[in-house]
Amino acid sequence: MKVSAEKPFEIVYSLFSHEFLGLLFESFVVQLDEKGRLSFAHQNISSINAPEFAVGLDDTDYKLIKWMDEMQQESVVKKFNHKKLKPKDFLRKIYDPKTENKAVQELIELKLEGLRAKILDHLKGKRLFEMGNDGNPIWREIEIMPEKASVLFHFRRNEDNTHYFPTIKYQGEKLEWQYKNAYLICYEPAWLVVDYKLYNFKKGVDGKKLQPFLNKKFIVIPKKVEEQYYTKFVTQLVSAFDVYAVGFDIKVEKTQPKPVLCLSDLPSNPKTDLFGNAIEEVEEDKIVFDLQFRYGDYSFRSEEKGENNVALEKIGDNYIFHKVIRDIEKEKSYGDYLKEIDLPVKTSRYSLEKSKAFGWINTHREKLEEIGIEIKQTANGKGKNYFIGRAIISVKVRENIDWFDVHAIIKFGPYEIPFQKLRKLILQGKTEFELPNGEIAIIPNSWFVNYSEMFAFLEEQELEKTQSLVLQKHHIALAQELQQNNLLHLTLSRKLEKLRDFSQIEDYELPHIFKGNLRPYQKAGYNWLRFLNEYKFGGCLADDMGLGKTVQTLALLAFEKERNPDATSLLVMPTSLVYNWELEARKFTPGLRILSYTGTQRIKDNRLFAKYDLVLTSYGITRMDVEILKGFYFNYIILDESQAIKNPGSIISKAVNELNCRQRLILTGTPVENGTMDLWSQMNFINKGLLGNQNMFKKQFLQPIEKKNDMEKAAKLHAMIKPFILRRLKSQVATDLPEKVINVKYSTMTPEQEKAYEEVKSYYREKIVKEMTIPGIRNQQFTLLRGLTQLRQIANHPKLTDKHYNGDSGKLEDVIHMLQATASEGHKVLVFSQFVRHLAIVKEYLDSENLKYAYLDGTTKDRQAQVRLFQENEEVKIFLISLKAGGVGLNLTKAEYVFLLDPWWNPAVEAQAIDRAHRIGQENKVIIYKFISHNTVEEKIMALQERKMALAGELISTEESFMKSLNKEDIEALLD
Repeated sequence: MKVSAEKPFEIVYSLFSHEFLGLLFESFVVQLDEKGRLSFAHQNISSINAPEFAVGLDDTDYKLIKWMDEMQQESVVKKFNHKKLKPKDFLRKIYDPKTENKAVQELIELKLEGLRAKILDHLKGKRLFEMGNDGNPIWREIEIMPEKASVLFHFRRNEDNTHYFPTIKYQGEKLEWQYKNAYLICYEPAWLVVDYKLYNFKKGVDGKKLQPFLNKKFIVIPKKVEEQYYTKFVTQLVSAFDVYAVGFDIKVEKTQPKPVLCLSDLPSNPKTDLFGNAIEEVEEDKIVFDLQFRYGDYSFRSEEKGENNVALEKIGDNYIFHKVIRDIEKEKSYGDYLKEIDLPVKTSRYSLEKSKAFGWINTHREKLEEIGIEIKQTANGKGKNYFIGRAIISVKVRENIDWFDVHAIIKFGPYEIPFQKLRKLILQGKTEFELPNGEIAIIPNSWFVNYSEMFAFLEEQELEKTQSLVLQKHHIALAQELQQNNLLHLTLSRKLEKLRDFSQIEDYELPHIFKGNLRPYQKAGYNWLRFLNEYKFGGCLADDMGLGKTVQTLALLAFEKERNPDATSLLVMPTSLVYNWELEARKFTPGLRILSYTGTQRIKDNRLFAKYDLVLTSYGITRMDVEILKGFYFNYIILDESQAIKNPGSIISKAVNELNCRQRLILTGTPVENGTMDLWSQMNFINKGLLGNQNMFKKQFLQPIEKKNDMEKAAKLHAMIKPFILRRLKSQVATDLPEKVINVKYSTMTPEQEKAYEEVKSYYREKIVKEMTIPGIRNQQFTLLRGLTQLRQIANHPKLTDKHYNGDSGKLEDVIHMLQATASEGHKVLVFSQFVRHLAIVKEYLDSENLKYAYLDGTTKDRQAQVRLFQENEEVKIFLISLKAGGVGLNLTKAEYVFLLDPWWNPAVEAQAIDRAHRIGQENKVIIYKFISHNTVEEKIMALQERKMALAGELISTEESFMKSLNKEDIEALLD
């Protein structure tokens, strides 16, 4: 009968019996009459038509309707009815004793029982009816009782048997439910209908425990099966429910749980090959933590489920059930706490390597004792007997004149362990040793983590006829870091304490013989060099390229000249830098006596060195003349571009380490190029032993950092080297820089390049000088221009004039090196040349190295696309630009460096190129490098240009006007 949603209605739920599926629920809407009573007008409601009646439904109704839809026969058989039979026919086949399928029956019942349990759990506050035989959904109403009933199971034991029966109470009153036509709707958990009232039960009583008693007063358990029945059934019942017994005892233990953290051994299994040989490092043995809870005489592991546990004891003919009521919430709180402090034993056992396990115990012992967790070793007679008491280490470091004295006290309970013994064990990676009482002590892993580096760097010295351990002063950062973390007590002089904070280093006066002004950050660098000098520490000045490492170093050498006028220092560098250093030294420290110990004509006699304040040489000469150089004791040995010794196994690295001196300094813009070992090699040169030997360094730092990405080790390494490396980025000192800084970078030609240059120079010198003696010839300027152009091209790279040339170019090597340096430091650089072919050579190298760049010459069609690429793409650090194409119309404010690969006749055009980067909107200070090949026409043009400009007082605007300004002496000088 159709129900109108426009008129008052009510949703009801009806219980009916299906011939195969048992008790099912169905949902209905029933029209209300004028007095608000349920009428006979009703219709089924399902998920399909439920929205029509939305005004009378709540969220629970929608859920109940959905679940009831799922238990109708059409839905139930859908999953199994592969032959598409009618639902009734399918069920008849499944349940017919002749054709039945027990497996499908069980699956169906499992699904229905789950749906019944969900539906009954949500029916509170709803109306439930029994359906009539005529299909009337509201035939007889069932009252849903608001509270849960309780069940008490009774056992009466006598001489012959045991009687077993349950009683039910509701709201404290005994419920008469047997022989009342009561029936169970659901079994798990039990839902029972008695006198049209629906009950469910506390403690989730299983309906199968009530079913036998619907029409039976009690069950008799014969004497012969008594013990088996008590053991298998009664113990479970006593554990889960309330039991009243006559004829045997039930003793209940209800106390607070006592947590016990039990320890046991778990030996590691080394992996072996087919022949039994170990193929991997043997893992450290482990300790297993097992959280247990003691209630009186009974213990339970944390993972054992069940609020109550029952054990049956038989004494003679008597039975005693021991019931322990566990406080699961309290147990959970202990498990949660252990999880918070990194021991997740709440649901299972947990294992840790021995040193970590005892390190964890040592760290958390006080708190564990405070909250009542007992630590106990499992006594199984097999494992070792471990010391589980308190382990203490106390380290004191005191500054001496040339080193730090180190004293340590180590205690395991009442036993004091010699420092030397423990140090050796830690360095060997051994975690355990035997105490005088026979117990095995485990060194906590935190001691390995915190002290292994410092213990590794300790040195044995015989002081006052006793062997003492000392720490070199250059390991100050290691000691300071441990002090900062409250891991040792450090006593330092106030002056040495300042090394922790660079800003506190005192201000030193510049030496009188230094001719120049230092920018504020350069003066700070000089102060740092002076501080290291006082403490005889070596240092690494690692400022960004272009920030003046040379001038800071020269200021230090000027100070050394004033303090030790008879001392000689050695400066080792790539060959291409020797001339640059010579020029800078003569400019800023004209008072220094300088020897350039280079070239095939050098005098190989180290007695000459004593006549000079500074000896300049190359890495190549050092490698060849190491025997001569190591025979002289230098004041300072300074390595420029010290990444040249990054490989500790290289000949040059070994050579410089053989040299003798009072103090060492290195200069580099890129202290680490390939890996952590680069750092070790350079640090070991300036402060021998700072990072230990190679093997120690690999074990302590390189492998953890590079293979395991250990950030703590990286931080510790950084702390150790920090006092001895000074690195300022261009961005950090921008306020100390002028708007633009112009540097001249002199390059030395390679032997093949020099040969090609000399051949062309000789040809044109002869030709031009000859033409100048013949009156009336007007093409002298053309010949001169052509000759000078070819010489300038060869000074860049002989390939510009001879495509068959296979040699190298000194300038190209320098340009590539500096491009790599700027790009690796994250800076953007403009590279200008007036020769497109020169740019092509640079481009060829960048392509071979997969380095991204922008490019612009006269043939480039979309200029702005290249500009955007450089300005906006962070991966593009290099912009190659030809002079003519890039002279005007570009705004390249992202550039921080400008490389001018060749000098130009017209300084105004050169300035215009620089201003591509240095203009309005520029966010960065701009550093310009002019690359000049030493002993070539480039160097001479630059000198001549400056002189001519000064004399004329005007800019020379074109090559032609420059040529016209040259006289015979000028031309001969250019071609000399």
